[in-house]
Amino acid sequence: MKMTGADIVVRALEDEGIPFTFGIPGTHNIELYDSLALSTKVRPVLVTDEQSASFMADGVARSSGKLAVVNVVPGAGLTHALSGIAEAYLDGIPMLVLACGIRRDTGKAFQLHDVDQLAIARPVTKAQFLVEQGSELYATIRCASRIARAAPAGPVIVEVPAELYLFRQEATLNTGAEESPPQLPRPEDLDRARSLLAACRRPLLYLGLGAAGAGADLVILAERLGAPVATTFQGKGVFPENHPLWLWCGFGAAAPPFVQKIAASCDLTLAIGCRFSEVGTGSYGLEPPGKLVHVDIDASALGRNYRTELAIVADAAVFVSALSTDLSPRQQDAQLKKAIATGHAKVWSEWATPADAGRVAPPHLLKTLQQILGPDTIFATDSGNGTFLAMECLRLDRPRSFLAPIDYSCMGYAVPAALGAALACPDRPVVSLAGDGAFLMTGLELLTAAQLQLPILVLVLRDRELAQSLSSSRPRWVVRRAANCRITISPHSARLSGQSTSRFPAMPIRKRFFRKRAKWQRLAVRSWWKSPSITRARPTSQAGWCARISLACPGPTPCEWSHGRWVVDFLYRKFYASRDGCHSAERTAIRRGRLARWICCW
Repeated sequence: MKMTGADIVVRALEDEGIPFTFGIPGTHNIELYDSLALSTKVRPVLVTDEQSASFMADGVARSSGKLAVVNVVPGAGLTHALSGIAEAYLDGIPMLVLACGIRRDTGKAFQLHDVDQLAIARPVTKAQFLVEQGSELYATIRCASRIARAAPAGPVIVEVPAELYLFRQEATLNTGAEESPPQLPRPEDLDRARSLLAACRRPLLYLGLGAAGAGADLVILAERLGAPVATTFQGKGVFPENHPLWLWCGFGAAAPPFVQKIAASCDLTLAIGCRFSEVGTGSYGLEPPGKLVHVDIDASALGRNYRTELAIVADAAVFVSALSTDLSPRQQDAQLKKAIATGHAKVWSEWATPADAGRVAPPHLLKTLQQILGPDTIFATDSGNGTFLAMECLRLDRPRSFLAPIDYSCMGYAVPAALGAALACPDRPVVSLAGDGAFLMTGLELLTAAQLQLPILVLVLRDRELAQSLSSSRPRWVVRRAANCRITISPHSARLSGQSTSRFPAMPIRKRFFRKRAKWQRLAVRSWWKSPSITRARPTSQAGWCARISLACPGPTPCEWSHGRWVVDFLYRKFYASRDGCHSAERTAIRRGRLARWICCW
């Protein structure tokens, strides 16, 4: 039987149960879109940017477990989509990338979009396929889909030369190989795990996204062990967070004191379906209490960052089911459950009093959202402080409800991922928690949502700065000091300076400053500008420079603008005011801006 290459590809997608393709058509793959338009099972979704296409496919997979396709044109289409492909690769999310290739039957060189696409995608994909003949199309698509789903999951790219879509090919629609069975734990590993659990006083369960398939068996295991349960960021919702044994997302130095205290009281850690990555461990500041029993389907993750007493390569669902079968239940620890409940109540009571009564506190906002929208809601967050706020403040009782870019941490994820989740789960409410910086990157996908009539709620967390980037460049005590300040770094921050910020020419280095240099060294500014840990990002206004100095140097007053403005005022009076005399407000503002910028750049 002969079919066009485009029809063969669509037939393979249908047989794999793939519901959506995301992308933008071009001259090389327009025939594929013609065939997709005739399909009743695969829905092509037009996006505004290929980066969003990969994020949408990611959102489909995380929210529903279904495989989705990123359908891109050669060259720029693939490179635009690489951010989302890399996110899926590092987070272990299945994805099929259909990269159309240039024509290979003409013998011509220097064709449009002619780059080595497989070499570009190789570092961020599990496998790469180049289809040489039309008869290989069906089998290759089916094989790539199985590899993408197989644990550990990840994206797989298939490059299809353009001429294969154009012409009719001999179709071989064989079903291909069966899915590989789940990895079973060895009986001796199960026996050793049971003996270690029986010998410990109190175990700690640490669960990642890989444990999502275990479902209700995780609750049974935790109750039989009487173990407090912590999860990774990606594993949020894997264990119901309304359960009395649920502790927190993580248990390291960033967790509340009661979490750290309870975790420290444990003498064995049973980690299932996690990798102890940098983000989840708080830059490896988390230390598993006692002996570590690590279970994961990926053998390369076992013992990689922490020494293990017992490493088990197995499917998490199969392991949990087998371990729980012959596990004797422990006596219930009422004091442990009381300590967990008291700790959570104390955290919420502290959150109930916002630092600024004129603003909505994030815990109150997210708690109210959950009360209004219900427990079925899917939350998509972005790279930034919004992810950490949602991780701490949301209480989720089911998996596939928290979508976040973790290990690649790519900005612009929340809005397109929410669209993918809304397409895959039309019966569930979907909320996108996007920072204002991330929203600027992919916010135009609201046009796609409007075109598709998707009822998603996009909540823009507007703090008027790239807050997470700034936080990483400040000492911890400065972050605490700045937590309650309303300091913004933008051209519109005139409230900090009270002056015009329209233009600030470059400031010449004057000999007079060098003669007075010895007197400056007593200022706290010197300890800041000499510090190699401070990022020398350049704000665009006098207000920005004042804010940067203020955040870096604790001043003598607790004012909102305090030390940065104080330093600039001091130096202005010292070196300008005595000889400048009376000038206009604009001239004064220019002088101050030059001075602030010169200090920060020196």
